[in-house]
Amino acid sequence: MEGTVLIHKEKTASTSFTSAMSLTRMGTSQVPRRYVLPPSQRPNPNSIVSCSLLDPLPSNTLPLIDLASLQDPSMRSKVIDKIRNACKEFGFFQVINHGVSPSLMKGALDVASEFFNLPPEEKINLMSNDINMPVRYGTSVNHVNDKVHFWRDFLKLYSHPLSKWIDLWPSNPPKYKERMGNYAEAVHALHIQLLQAIFESLGLNPNYLQEEIQEGSQVMAVNCYPACPEPELALGMPPHSDYGFITILLQSYQGLEVMDKKQNWISVPVIDGGLLVNLGDHVEVISNGIYKSVVHRVTVNSEKKRLSIASLHSLGIEKKVGPAPDLLDEQHPKNYKDSSFRDFLDFLSVNDILEGRFIETLKTKA
Repeated sequence: MEGTVLIHKEKTASTSFTSAMSLTRMGTSQVPRRYVLPPSQRPNPNSIVSCSLLDPLPSNTLPLIDLASLQDPSMRSKVIDKIRNACKEFGFFQVINHGVSPSLMKGALDVASEFFNLPPEEKINLMSNDINMPVRYGTSVNHVNDKVHFWRDFLKLYSHPLSKWIDLWPSNPPKYKERMGNYAEAVHALHIQLLQAIFESLGLNPNYLQEEIQEGSQVMAVNCYPACPEPELALGMPPHSDYGFITILLQSYQGLEVMDKKQNWISVPVIDGGLLVNLGDHVEVISNGIYKSVVHRVTVNSEKKRLSIASLHSLGIEKKVGPAPDLLDEQHPKNYKDSSFRDFLDFLSVNDILEGRFIETLKTKA
């Protein structure tokens, strides 16, 4: 209920849980202390590079790639070149004409909004501190371990194969499974197409690891960033890179920022019908460091709620990933240790996300 302090105890946890949405509904005028970042980690508007996709400065231009020509043999090499440049320079790009229909994208965002608008008692049964749970509702990143909390509510869903997991998904809102499931399947198909292009851009066979990728993991991170009364003191997500091959992101409103090679934060514009693609740690490892996973963060604002749906793709949870043998020789020795999604989850369960990236633990040399 609005105007009431909504603090719930998880049955298996000793810590209290208050969602960011609940704080917003309470009409709080100040960010609670646990959300206030140290001054050095707060977003500084003066350090953010605001740019459009048409910015003439190459260092500030976020790549926009039209995938319509990817299946045209006469045009494919040009698209691959654009993907190669985007991966080397940014680790990030946006795609249009990607095959995921606007109606699927809108439907997924709509049911996401409906879910986060549900009363707390409708969502709390999905709450868990166990990051291995296939369906998990929560706030911040890991609200038990996080020394500073982040202004975010989330619902994480294992999604592939859909038939294995969908019965565990929320039944309320009534169309949640249908609309989010249809979107998840469409994005899964897109990620295979994108990985083939990324591998080809590295000089690998486009079908490298094809069977393992087909049987791999997909996690949907459905995020809600409510309006924040003091956005200059907090973040929705701290600087981090994603584990896995790629993340495909749909967002309702601007708020994502990526770090460029000069350590500048670049504000990512929202384009109608576009999807964002960022490289994860898997690709950095497989490429033996030719491509880098991109560090990014999420800012919040005082005016409106922002929704995003991140589809994170990796191999199966126990499958090890290492540098591609075809990219190694005497001049290019192996720079990364093999690791699995399970290794990452184990790391995340005991480490504060602000205190280091998993990819740094895999490097075999400084």
